[in-house]
Amino acid sequence: MELKDKVVVVTGGTAGVGYAAAEAFARAGARTAVISRDAERVRRTVAALQAVGGDVHGFALDVSDSAAVQRAAEEIETRLGPIEVWVNNAMTTVFGRFADMKPEEFERVTANTYLGTVWGTHAALTHMLPRNRGTIVQVGSALAHQSIPLQSAYCGAKHAVRGFTNAVRCELVRQKSAVRLTMVQLSAFNTPQFDWARSYLEYNPRPLAPVFAPEIAARAILRAATQPRREYWVGWPAMKTIIGSRLLPRLADAMAARQAFDGQMSDEPSPPRDGNLFTPVPRAPGAEGRFGAETRATSAQWWITSHRLAAAVAAAAGVLVLLWAVGTV
Repeated sequence: MELKDKVVVVTGGTAGVGYAAAEAFARAGARTAVISRDAERVRRTVAALQAVGGDVHGFALDVSDSAAVQRAAEEIETRLGPIEVWVNNAMTTVFGRFADMKPEEFERVTANTYLGTVWGTHAALTHMLPRNRGTIVQVGSALAHQSIPLQSAYCGAKHAVRGFTNAVRCELVRQKSAVRLTMVQLSAFNTPQFDWARSYLEYNPRPLAPVFAPEIAARAILRAATQPRREYWVGWPAMKTIIGSRLLPRLADAMAARQAFDGQMSDEPSPPRDGNLFTPVPRAPGAEGRFGAETRATSAQWWITSHRLAAAVAAAAGVLVLLWAVGTV
């Protein structure tokens, strides 16, 4: 699908993967609507992306408010035109043991990360189904397949998004609808969430290594929007985690217990912090977090996924060269 002049909505589009995706859609010529609950960061995001030539519009609202999401969709349709792509990316998390969490914290993560996706999907389908076209992209995680310690609410929400998405996809298949529903399951990315999420840890949270640049995720989201399929896995860690959880679930749990506990903590001591769970934390818009020194700008796994023909040709050429070498020995 050609993105130029198409209307694309990105929730959570003022920071991290959402910002990178919004910028990528804008650069591709899409009329991009950015949704976030932080009105000031929405304003600054729109200004920054318009400065690079993007046709970008901002909408300040909390995606856990179903009525507000529906109103935003109506306004986008009225102001910008038919919504062709809706990207559900907004999320919050809490770093800490489940036993330390308060009920209202678990509820808030669930409302933002899971129900925000549900309401976004419903708003998009309200407009896409009558036209029988459109694509909804759910930004997921390897944690939608394999949970890890210290993020129980987030893992639960991402699992719920995957189950919900599969159910709705079955309904679309039953209806023979041309609307497409796809998920992008990510590895760990260098985003600001580790600086502003609520935390009960004794050390500053960090992404599980290896860490990738948000632009890789943005390219995957664009591909999912233009060439949708059931799921895209982005990064070797996501691929390894998902396959491991399917084939050897008990081993996957044991490895998560052993590696993902300390692996989510930096060596920087930090007292518990409130973070952005209930209210936004002031911060400039942008995709990058503070882990640039270790961030990988490329992913061989994603290159192979997005260049299957070239990868197959290269593999075949390698086999031929090997056979020729063996034949000349």
